[in-house]
Amino acid sequence: MKCVRVGERHVEIFGYAANEQDRRIAVSPMIYHRRMKHKILLRTFATFAAVMSLLSIALPANAQRSKPENAQVAARRPNIVYIVADDLGRKDVGFHGSDIKTPNLDKLAASGTKLEQFYVQPMCTPTRAALMTGRYPFRYGLQTAVIPAGAKYGLATDEWLLPQALKEAGYTTAIIGKWHLGNADHKYWPRQRGFDYQYGPLIGEIDYFTHEAEGIVDWFRDNKKVVEKGYSTTLLGNDAVKFINEQNPTKSFFLYFTFNAPHTPYQAPQEYLDKYKNITDEARRAYAGSITAMDDQIGRVVDALDKRKLRDNTLIVFMSDNGGTRNPMFSGAIADVSKIKIPCDNGPYREGKGSLYEGGTRVVAFANWPGHIPAGVTVKEMIHVVDMYPTLANLAGASTARSKPLDGLDVWGTITQSKPSPRTEVIYNIEPFRAAVRQGDWKLVWRTTLPTSVELYNIPQDPSEKNNVAAEHPEIVAGLQKRAQELAAADVKPLFMQEGFEQIVRWSHLPPAFPGEEFEFDQEK
Repeated sequence: MKCVRVGERHVEIFGYAANEQDRRIAVSPMIYHRRMKHKILLRTFATFAAVMSLLSIALPANAQRSKPENAQVAARRPNIVYIVADDLGRKDVGFHGSDIKTPNLDKLAASGTKLEQFYVQPMCTPTRAALMTGRYPFRYGLQTAVIPAGAKYGLATDEWLLPQALKEAGYTTAIIGKWHLGNADHKYWPRQRGFDYQYGPLIGEIDYFTHEAEGIVDWFRDNKKVVEKGYSTTLLGNDAVKFINEQNPTKSFFLYFTFNAPHTPYQAPQEYLDKYKNITDEARRAYAGSITAMDDQIGRVVDALDKRKLRDNTLIVFMSDNGGTRNPMFSGAIADVSKIKIPCDNGPYREGKGSLYEGGTRVVAFANWPGHIPAGVTVKEMIHVVDMYPTLANLAGASTARSKPLDGLDVWGTITQSKPSPRTEVIYNIEPFRAAVRQGDWKLVWRTTLPTSVELYNIPQDPSEKNNVAAEHPEIVAGLQKRAQELAAADVKPLFMQEGFEQIVRWSHLPPAFPGEEFEFDQEK
């Protein structure tokens, strides 16, 4: 099988590495400590400083815990297939006008309800954590960056996750695909967090064909490493079809189907590259091919549901974990994008992954359930990914009594009946160096590090965020800043920064660094 692999190495500011030759993926604390050499510590300090420099660019008042049951629960609770794409550009699907072929997604969107104001967090780990907890990531320290492959921390184990709630309600639960909520300790792994079955990668980025990151295989089934051949997207599709075929039709299931596509490195099998011979740019051809490959596997899953006569009782939700990448700084750890044009397209929205602007947080999304969700409808009400926890829990008759206070709201009426969203506020993020809050039409983007900056946008009037009107509305700015300050006062400091400072402490205790004997010091120069 031929493939195009665009870039094999890249400096990722969240990977604690400046020269990826020496970086390794830690899958246990023992491996992690054994590989923490002096050069990694030095690069960590430089990387950490770069993050803090470059990135310097709430709980809704009516939030409530969901009840164990509600009137929406049918005699037989629905199966739930929740599909997540990785770094998918908002415009890079057929139903948003792209030339990239996504016939299966297009069909699902057309026969379901498109969610055109669906918000997530700016990056992968925070979004996945928000979905799993129903709570904003600043509540538990995962608001900044992603969990680096060599990091020791993960999603706090005192959080009661969506699969735990559904499992308690009698669902069979499975994750097939990317996790990225902690890998260095088994306590963070999916099987320990409510999933009956797990298959796929644990960290944030892998080679699609070798399933490796920096020479280490990141491919597991039920806590055991699996070494096998195949394109990751196809393997995930195979496993999802197998899982569906094995289900007892009388017992409901939750399938969290999470692709690593189309995240870097941009790779696709030759058969998919051949579909885009008209695209001369090698990176965009591979990117497009990977999206179509993902679409094909989603189609296979829908076909499997149909063949098992499960489709009419299965809710399918689709979303991207963040906007498509526009800034090379956020492109990934194992792909060198320095010599390519990043192919993601977020349409009219500003910037992309890693950004607090709409392009990083307002993603492609839809919901489809024949007979329950109307076809051909577009919902333009505000929905945030945290809302999916109470919405799905209520639909499944699951209790959230063991969860911490939820930020999410039940938006089932908004999705199914186009009712006004109960959400009037979106917290894009709260970090020590920046924040973004939207209340109603008004959105504040606030960088608190020097030099500070304040931006205010009326999103319905200016969705591309081109016209900063902060100077004209000081009272609105003050109110949104007050809200951000209130939330920041109660947050958990970013674990990314905490572990970063620990690395700096180690760096500060290294022996003095002097030029080697091979280095000829010339004071004149």
